[in-house]
Amino acid sequence: MVNQEYNELDRIFSALSDPTRRAILSRLQSGELTVSELASPFKMSLPAISKHLRVLEGAGLIRRRREGRTHYLSLIASPMLSASEWLDTYRNFWHTSLDALADLVEQDDDV
Repeated sequence: MVNQEYNELDRIFSALSDPTRRAILSRLQSGELTVSELASPFKMSLPAISKHLRVLEGAGLIRRRREGRTHYLSLIASPMLSASEWLDTYRNFWHTSLDALADLVEQDDDV
């Protein structure tokens, strides 16, 4: 179970590590787009965009729907929740550590 959870996190963080893929996800926040609509602002070939889309699909972050020859893509944000929850455990760690450091500095100022 733990390995499966980490594999999912690896795919999500790997997909999110690329600025083009993050921009694709941002564009899909407004709703479903065709591959051509999605690719239009990017200065790269459709095969290059398709590679990015496959990574996002593999991470479960987008869904593809086909109507004839037209492919429609939509955002699936729920996998990012597990990534956010994983990060939250470390956010709590850092807040606790920084609070302890602040207490130490305040004690030092009192002396």
